[in-house]
Amino acid sequence: MKIINLSENNTIVNQYLKEIRSIQIQSDSMRFRRNIERIGEMMAYEISKTLSYQTENIQTPLDIAQVNTPIDAIVLGTVLRAGLPFHQGFLNVYDHAENAFISAYRKMVTNQKGEKELTIIAEYLAAPQLQDKTLLLVDPMLATGMSMEIAYKALLAHGTPKHTHICCTIGTPNAIAYLEEHMPQDCTLWCAAIDPILNEKKYIVPGLGDAGDLCFGEKL
Repeated sequence: MKIINLSENNTIVNQYLKEIRSIQIQSDSMRFRRNIERIGEMMAYEISKTLSYQTENIQTPLDIAQVNTPIDAIVLGTVLRAGLPFHQGFLNVYDHAENAFISAYRKMVTNQKGEKELTIIAEYLAAPQLQDKTLLLVDPMLATGMSMEIAYKALLAHGTPKHTHICCTIGTPNAIAYLEEHMPQDCTLWCAAIDPILNEKKYIVPGLGDAGDLCFGEKL
């Protein structure tokens, strides 16, 4: 799996990361959503450099112009609910893309040994045909990697993508190791930043808190 960490370079993405992490700034939910969206836009632009292109002849009012345009059939797949602003950022760039939505949530269950363990439940899926298309699977927080794996395997019921880009704002080494073991090796993982710690509650540290709550308000 190819791993790209945008924060390794000095770009404007770091400004957006600063603002979504800051306790003072992230309390403005509208700005938080917009910053998540802007990171999606920047990441979508970087991904566009990896797509396949063809030359088109375009009639202008004065003459013919040759333009290289992408030819990949793109599907944007998002894990609800925190993924919605991130998804919108990608959709702002790939405005002709098809879209897929998956619900996934964490739940503590008791295993056969009587021990509590975290599992991911997926209940809803709406997706187009994926066969031989380019899938961008986006979710802002990549803590364990389990939600991404569940979402990807659910989408395979609609066909196998030609290539899959996994996209997040903040990931962890734990999640990266998990995805390297459970996802196809030809996937590309894009992170705006990679944080070192996953705490006992499976939250990323230093992270930014609960992205869904910061976007849309606290849940019961």
